[in-house]
Amino acid sequence: QLQLVESGGGLVQPGGSLRLSCTTTGFTLDYYGIGWFRQAPGKEREGVSCISSSGGFTDYSDSVKGRFTISRDNAKNTVYLQMNSLKPEDTAVYYCATDRSYFRSRACGLVSYEYNYWGQGTQVTGSS
Repeated sequence: QLQLVESGGGLVQPGGSLRLSCTTTGFTLDYYGIGWFRQAPGKEREGVSCISSSGGFTDYSDSVKGRFTISRDNAKNTVYLQMNSLKPEDTAVYYCATDRSYFRSRACGLVSYEYNYWGQGTQVTGSS
């Protein structure tokens, strides 16, 4: 069972920053590509960013490109999502996810149905 745990969410003013973390229990994260997704109330889950198992490939949605940065520290078994210049529309529950198909992957995707293992999410709320 691939279990993921997100942390780092919170309340932030527009223009502020947060860093989300995704770690695991029971398996070594550095062999897997990881995706970050978000879901706002009443909206579908949206792919935000992803990183390959080696970290050599990353991708971002147009809505966050230039503001968010994904990275991984395999020594700490953690993937990060640095979120800068936050906007009210970034308010959502943020999830990290992986799948056995992304084991030792050289790429990753932003489509939620490609991922079968999900964390429980962390709330990010933009407040003015």
